[in-house]
Amino acid sequence: MGTEGVSINETFGDGGTARPTGRDPGSRTGLGDQVPFLARLEAHDRAALLALGRRLRFAPGDALLRQHEPSTHVLFVLRGWTKVSSEAANGYEALLALRGPGDIVGEVAALSGRPRSATVRAMGEVQAVAVDQERFTAFLASTPHVALRLLSLTTDRMRDSDSRRLEFAALNVRERLAMLLLELARTHGEHTDEGIRLTSGLSQYELAGSVGASREAVARLLRELRQRGIVRTGRRGLVLVKPEQLRRMRRAD
Repeated sequence: MGTEGVSINETFGDGGTARPTGRDPGSRTGLGDQVPFLARLEAHDRAALLALGRRLRFAPGDALLRQHEPSTHVLFVLRGWTKVSSEAANGYEALLALRGPGDIVGEVAALSGRPRSATVRAMGEVQAVAVDQERFTAFLASTPHVALRLLSLTTDRMRDSDSRRLEFAALNVRERLAMLLLELARTHGEHTDEGIRLTSGLSQYELAGSVGASREAVARLLRELRQRGIVRTGRRGLVLVKPEQLRRMRRAD
């Protein structure tokens, strides 16, 4: 992990967020579908907020934040993607969200004063800005319109969380996995001659944690999808060959 200063003119969006704008209602999972926090701010507010912090660089697999650790700062992701996961007392780890360019992480612990509720790891090379907790809360107090933007983001995330809980209750694991793969194709998909290659690099264990299933159950379902020619697996990752088949998946299939 490296660190360097941040200019007062630092802005978000030099080269884009790489976050798709299209949405497939049948594939939304709440892993990272909101308009990112920095994109909700006016340019001068964004620059002023980022100028309070220091830039950090993380290598793939590095922990940006760790579950149960004290909260000392918040992070604003400028480049790259991260995965947010939480581990239960019995060791089961659930993938909660993917956060990318423009997203804020660690704000809940910073505002509540409680320890971190999740671990955030870099999925690739990540650049972020860290703002100390006291500076961040003071900035919100002095700019209530920015605080309202953060409240709006928090509300959107809560709505997504509620929708995800409903999906867990209403859908079976097979349907939840199909929806997750479609969402990852939308947010982390690369079109190739074979189909849509998922670039998120999530393991079967992490896919299982996202859909609330065991790794064995997800491996079995992926094997079924592979046998039906719907997906392909290999060293270069998972490829959706027939995404339309995933959209059609229902209990009656």
